[in-house]
Amino acid sequence: MQVLRQYGQDLTQLDSAVARLRHAVATGQQAERQRQAFLAARRAWKRVELLAEYYSPSTAKLLNGPALGEVEEFDQQQRVHAPEGLQVLETYFYPALYKPAQREEVLEQVAFVQSSLLGLHHAAETLSPTDRHLFDAARLEVFRVMTLGIPGFDTPASPGAVPEAAEALAAVQATIAPYQPQLRTRHPSLAVRLDSTFRAVQAYLGHSSAAHFDRLEFLVAYANPLSQQLWAMQQTLGIPAFKEVRALRPDAGSLFEVGAFDAVGFAPTSTVRPTVAQAALGRQLFFDPVLSGNGSRSCASCHQPTRAFTDGQAKSVAYGGRGVVLRNAPTLLNAALQRTQFYDGRVSFLEDQVASVVASPVEMHGSLATAARLLSRNSSYRAAFAQAFATEPQQTAVQEQHVKTVLAAYLRSLIRLDAPLDKYMRGQREALSPSARRGANVFLGKAKCATCHFLPLFNGTVPPGFERTEAEVLGTPARASRRPRSLDSDLGRGGATGIRWQEHAFKTPSLRNIALTAPYMHQGAYRTLEEVIDFYDQGGGAGLGLDVPNQTLPADKLHLTTQEKHDLVSFLHALTDTAGLGHSAPRRLPQFPSAMARLNYRKVGGHY
Repeated sequence: MQVLRQYGQDLTQLDSAVARLRHAVATGQQAERQRQAFLAARRAWKRVELLAEYYSPSTAKLLNGPALGEVEEFDQQQRVHAPEGLQVLETYFYPALYKPAQREEVLEQVAFVQSSLLGLHHAAETLSPTDRHLFDAARLEVFRVMTLGIPGFDTPASPGAVPEAAEALAAVQATIAPYQPQLRTRHPSLAVRLDSTFRAVQAYLGHSSAAHFDRLEFLVAYANPLSQQLWAMQQTLGIPAFKEVRALRPDAGSLFEVGAFDAVGFAPTSTVRPTVAQAALGRQLFFDPVLSGNGSRSCASCHQPTRAFTDGQAKSVAYGGRGVVLRNAPTLLNAALQRTQFYDGRVSFLEDQVASVVASPVEMHGSLATAARLLSRNSSYRAAFAQAFATEPQQTAVQEQHVKTVLAAYLRSLIRLDAPLDKYMRGQREALSPSARRGANVFLGKAKCATCHFLPLFNGTVPPGFERTEAEVLGTPARASRRPRSLDSDLGRGGATGIRWQEHAFKTPSLRNIALTAPYMHQGAYRTLEEVIDFYDQGGGAGLGLDVPNQTLPADKLHLTTQEKHDLVSFLHALTDTAGLGHSAPRRLPQFPSAMARLNYRKVGGHY
């Protein structure tokens, strides 16, 4: 098979590039020659990345994972696994060359890369990809370039993002090349457009430097059309998409098209989809104080639709008005599009989040069992639950599981991915102001925001697989200050797992609707976006002088200009989409059944 032969040749070329890097280091060649050898090895990696990431993701992570230590959460000894691979090698070559005393360390890393490549060679011998697999892998590679490559996720210090994108997309072209004769026969004009797009992509990348590269223009004018044309080619050739349920739908032609994401991909089971009736009933309960211990508050008390489902407080008022809760109330818009819930990521599913919040003595101080009994005594609710679960064996009483299910169904209906940026990415060039467009390039480039807040969800759910949600240690101070005295005491993820290396780590939240969700950070330390940007500009807590040995945010200052900060705020405002939410709660019982029939729900991508 032509694709596998090419993959084998590319692996051999990668072997050779790494061997040349080893020779350059071992013989102490000039700094620039060593750097060029490293960059050549990285470009060679990009030629094999498409199939390596698709078929050998564990080995690919070893070869090109972030240069950050990790702790296995089930490791009772809490051993920190030192990072290895190409991104670790980058730290020896950029921004300054390693010291002579570190040469053996560099050679050890090179040897690790060489041994990992053996694993890819062995795996390649057993591959038998189908047409569907190859087109799926090709489109995912385009998405990987858009979300990780161009923003510099795997080239945080070196200038290689643009030429590496060119190599990765050249591999995409080589992967589909065997199918192009068929396309020319079946759809000549599409074949011409696709060939033209590939040439335009390479020309644009070839004439751009990392310092002056217009990332937004590349995404909207080159990468987006490329992924869409690849999907059109697949359809023209009669190659169906996979039927499996994923967060990013297998038939998504673009990351920014309506309905590209499926919230059920993050549900406990994908075999049963939430219905309109379940989402409507969940909305009714969201605004009903029946879930609280004393009937005085509802979910909407702290998650108000007019504030993008936050409450505008640094920390929400606790149950009974006694003090405040531990953390800031996060937005619930697009909360379904992440692998973990809560700031510390302690649960995986919205159903478990619902149960935890209802039972929390400082939040709802309620009981799902008690709420189910109360709902069972109300004839309107009882009938509504029977209707919402009509396909299940009829129950004489409302069940706890059903309460969790309908609330989670409502939360999964709160997908809002039609902000001005999305419209711009779909070709509506007037959707973004010049300032917002400049801010997008700051976000994707100099400010490095997109290396943690990944496109297109702008949260920590890692593309293009969207299978895990990351947590980061930022070093957030107890109080907003240019000279903070202490780190905030909240242990975050480390408090949930008991792992010291994860102390003060918090889930990377979504930046969508960020203009509406002040104050910011897990405890609301910062009141404005300008303050948050300044915090990042200074290098987080460590950059401000705090002792944060496990900070994952680089402590280097970004040196953003006043104009760049202004443009960045403009771009963040362009992530706002609260369409169809309304400003009032549904009508209360006993008029519930007729009121529910009149509720207007916004359908997104064919699902609620």
